[in-house]
Amino acid sequence: MIQNQKMIGIKFMPDKLIQALIKSLPDPKWSQRHNMAYIPNTKENLGILYNTFRGAVWINYNRFFTNKPQNSYNETVDIAYYRKRKPIPDYRYCPEEYLLKLELKRYAKSTVRTYVFFFEMFINHCRHKDLQTIDEIDIRAFLQQLIQRNVSNSYLNQAINAIKFYYEVVMDMPNRFYEIERPRREFKLPKVISKDEVLSLIENANNLKHKCIISLLYSSGLRRSELLNLKLADVDSKRMLIRVEGSKGNKDRHTLLSQTVLEDLRLYFREWKPREYLFEGQKGGRYSPQSVLKIVKEAALKAKVRQSVTPHVLRHSFATHLLESGVDLRQIQVLLGHGSSKTTEIYTHVATNTFKNIKNPLD
Repeated sequence: MIQNQKMIGIKFMPDKLIQALIKSLPDPKWSQRHNMAYIPNTKENLGILYNTFRGAVWINYNRFFTNKPQNSYNETVDIAYYRKRKPIPDYRYCPEEYLLKLELKRYAKSTVRTYVFFFEMFINHCRHKDLQTIDEIDIRAFLQQLIQRNVSNSYLNQAINAIKFYYEVVMDMPNRFYEIERPRREFKLPKVISKDEVLSLIENANNLKHKCIISLLYSSGLRRSELLNLKLADVDSKRMLIRVEGSKGNKDRHTLLSQTVLEDLRLYFREWKPREYLFEGQKGGRYSPQSVLKIVKEAALKAKVRQSVTPHVLRHSFATHLLESGVDLRQIQVLLGHGSSKTTEIYTHVATNTFKNIKNPLD
């Protein structure tokens, strides 16, 4: 935005060819503040830009087409909750256009919740400024306040994403705040427990239902949300597979079904008689995420496992133990539903067989 008008900014490394091509564009100007060339943002100029630079430079076209749906398969998000909230004195709610764009792009519920939370935190930090007049200085001041609270890098990145979503996607200003610095991505090793500790967890479950939940999380490498979404038909006892539908990234996959777990599931089914979902609450319907976490935590406490255990620790342990037993990394990637092999490669950093062949210099 320059003098309240949308412009196409052109930032490039010093190059005589590019400079010559920019001069051939209609009425190009230079912005000292943004340190880049620019022309008015019109459809005609966009076409001229593509034709001028075709074959000479690489342009990220996605920055100009931000209105495409993010996801066609996500369940409908109930934005009405955010719209119906009672006004709070001196508190700014998310603008309607922000909510509408989240709704149209069909972001996952968790993403909507995160974006609304962080954007409202930001606009209330700058509550005395109009959203159109906010600049990089305001954003940096907000981020500095978060840093002083000693929040994680992931927390900071989520805040930046929520802010950029408004200006770049809702207001259609690609790369308006391109100068905002992002924190370095943290590299943390997955937490893993031993096979003996996993067995001890299962043995210390309160009842058969809890035992099946802990066993499935580990033996199939399921995320907590995937476990809760499992339906009776998803357990394929003939092929010894579990079908996982609509997992992270809206991908379906199959994962392993343990013979031991299958026998426990049959006993569980006769006793508990679930109707739709494999694990249901007392009044029917999907089991709650909080209940699953509580089950795992209580079993870990009884089993006297020293480190903190969550459902995701069981998933990490599943992948690590497979790698240690010689299963190919690509097969583990498929079982976990990872889109990239780089995500799965992190388990090579914690698998014990990585270190077994290395002789300790002290010994």
